[in-house]
Amino acid sequence: MKVFVAVDDTDNLESVGTGHLTEFIAQAVEENGWGKRSYITRHQLFVHPDVPYTSHNSAMCFTADVDPARLEALVAHASGFLERERAEGSDPGLCLVVAEHMGRAEEMEAIVAFGRKAKEAVLKKDDAYDLASRLGIHLSEHGGTGQGVIGALAGVGLRMSGNDGRIRGQLEIGNGKGVASVSEIRAHPGVDAVRSLDGWELHDDELVSLGNKVKAVLQDGKAILLVMPSGRHVDGPQWRTCNKEILKSY
Repeated sequence: MKVFVAVDDTDNLESVGTGHLTEFIAQAVEENGWGKRSYITRHQLFVHPDVPYTSHNSAMCFTADVDPARLEALVAHASGFLERERAEGSDPGLCLVVAEHMGRAEEMEAIVAFGRKAKEAVLKKDDAYDLASRLGIHLSEHGGTGQGVIGALAGVGLRMSGNDGRIRGQLEIGNGKGVASVSEIRAHPGVDAVRSLDGWELHDDELVSLGNKVKAVLQDGKAILLVMPSGRHVDGPQWRTCNKEILKSY
């Protein structure tokens, strides 16, 4: 069965990030034979003085196809891991949603709406627990104030939307020359398509200049490498990958 697993608020400014801990949980899915995991997405939440957070207020989420008989083992492992590994002063939350248990479209829409609201407003733990209780979602806190349950539920909602978040990690593409064709980029298992910022999908023979950090984003439920015009009119690649400042909005 397909599950969404999200984690929030495990770190502080000196510790390893929430992404690292989420990666260990995702790896455990395959290492223990519970199923197959996907990539992790990072979802930026609302930054506001009234929102308590320890680092950058972003949630991490991955999906996995899990043997139903191993679901409890996954929850127990993730819960114990977060309690052991959380950083001092952090307030971890864990959310796990079984996709097929969300039988009605309005149930998934409610989770997505919660995620979107968490990007622009201050929410409370009660808001998260009320929705989780109504929909039968696993939501748990693992230290500190447990405030991370808000971001964990929001992370699932934003991943469900299919149109939010940057995919964790950098893409190693090409032969080291800093240029690759779209067909070469699409051959990478971490890229489904190459698109311009205004939504045009590039042809396989077009060339892209690769920046120092090549990262994909989640659009339409796919891993998309976004590009922008390189400014070259004749020689060389007509496109280049987007820099960190541009990707911050995703």
